Amino acid sequence: MPLPPLPLPRLRRPARRTGPRPQPAAPRPPQFALRLPRLPAYPAKRAFDLAGSLLLLAAALPALLAAAAVLFLARPRAGRGILLREPAAGLGGRPFRTWRLRTAGAGRAGAAVRRCGLDALPQLLNVLRGEMSLVGPRPQARTDRPDRLLVRPGMTGLWQVSARSDLPWEEMALLDRHYVESHWLGMDLAILARTPRAAREHRHA
Repeated sequence: MPLPPLPLPRLRRPARRTGPRPQPAAPRPPQFALRLPRLPAYPAKRAFDLAGSLLLLAAALPALLAAAAVLFLARPRAGRGILLREPAAGLGGRPFRTWRLRTAGAGRAGAAVRRCGLDALPQLLNVLRGEMSLVGPRPQARTDRPDRLLVRPGMTGLWQVSARSDLPWEEMALLDRHYVESHWLGMDLAILARTPRAAREHRHA
């Protein structure tokens, strides 16, 4: 036996409006809530950076002043100052500027200062200000790896003291990531202890 047809309700046509048609509302732009991960706090590392940078700055001040005087005398009078400020991304992506001695244009004197690693000594001021650490990934102006922003950039790092000085970029990135994920105060001390020897071997390579 066939089923009876379902009764359909009557549809009323809306009355025609004689006035101007209302304009559709402009679409609102989507709103996104940007939530950054909570950055870990390392009070022991910060205290170590503060004490270490003060001691290193006091010990290296005569060499720093001597290098600055040599660069000042070697550079042409019309040149720029002896300090160079370079942009970098710090903890949590906060922008800052690193300090470095300007060795370009100083000829052999500039090359000698770079070979001895004296050009990076002004970065101890960045460590004192909390913008950098003694040990960490190398400071960069931009990065496509957010894990680097979980720690402060450092004056020296894990790949700088590796056995090879010609590491490819991929291995440098892996070493930086390994440091970010598993660093502790003992690792920082070991890297700092190996930094002078690594710099000396790289200088004589």
